[in-house]
Amino acid sequence: MEHLVPWLTLKDVSGIGNLLFYRLVNHFGTPKKVLKAPIASLRKVAGISGQLAAAICCHRTPDGVLNEIERCRKNGFHLITQQDSRYPALLLHTPDPPPVLYCYGTLNSTACHIAVVGSRKATAYGITSAKRLCQDLASNGISVISGMARGIDTAAHIGALKGGGPTIAVLGSGLARIYPAENRKLFHRIAENGAVISEFPLDSEPEAHHFPQRNRIISGMALGTVVVEAAARSGSLITARLAAEQGREVFAVPGSILAATARGTHALIKQGAKLIECAADILEEVAPQVAVHVPEKIGKDGQPSATVAPMLSTQESEIFEAIGPYPVHIDELARQSNIPVAALTAALFQLELKGMINQEQGKFFVRSSNP
Repeated sequence: MEHLVPWLTLKDVSGIGNLLFYRLVNHFGTPKKVLKAPIASLRKVAGISGQLAAAICCHRTPDGVLNEIERCRKNGFHLITQQDSRYPALLLHTPDPPPVLYCYGTLNSTACHIAVVGSRKATAYGITSAKRLCQDLASNGISVISGMARGIDTAAHIGALKGGGPTIAVLGSGLARIYPAENRKLFHRIAENGAVISEFPLDSEPEAHHFPQRNRIISGMALGTVVVEAAARSGSLITARLAAEQGREVFAVPGSILAATARGTHALIKQGAKLIECAADILEEVAPQVAVHVPEKIGKDGQPSATVAPMLSTQESEIFEAIGPYPVHIDELARQSNIPVAALTAALFQLELKGMINQEQGKFFVRSSNP
């Protein structure tokens, strides 16, 4: 792993950001050649001043670099440079690709990625939508990218894993600082079925300014970005804006006009983002760029009701249809169905046993993520 030392050394030079790093390596061929170049040659690169050229020439490998590389080796992490065949091809064509990616798991540079992001304070509707959407994307050969944050991001990864496809998490911290901590098991599951990546050194904390930076990687690796739920001011909207600036597709899942978590997604739709109801809506857009099977659309929620009916009695089917994708209180169900409370309670219990619905606090019921 000695070839990695110049990459981390040049990255450590104060004043060398991702853009200048890319220009230097593009001009000289490798970071090693950059570090050995004379000041006069360095100054020929756009953006390199005399002072910065001198800093590059004088810079020595920090003591912690070798230790960082060894820790990666011991933990089963990989360091993937821009010249590595595993480096995501689409990300390399963004304005400021990270020189090095820390990777836990397996990155497939030729995989077709769709980013799915949304609110940390997601509703049951948002969680259900994200899981179902990502499960369907994964089952159609699409790799799902998200940020492993609470809420929609977590639901996206779980849905993709359930669909049997790879998923990629992009962290706003170092790989040795799993955030949020409750996603430790998910961190390892993702690595077993895809990859967890970060541009930050191993011990980097999840600082606030890291997250807008990681958002450009999420959008930059993907053919398109889906926003499931987002408030009027949201980090997810930053990701959507970055996707648009990078020339990628932007999709949005509509929500209730009364929900604060839908204001951001509805704003995106007004601005031209494609409204999506199921995975087929996304696959139709990316099909010209990738060979994917576009499933037949059946119904507005993308779920073939014909496969549900044989499992349920007439009464259960009626109740299931009344519940819909939004949580509904048992009193409202009783009013709509005119079914006695005792019979309604029994039918709801059967629907739960069959995995069709979930009960939430306060006697509210909502369809399961995979009925």
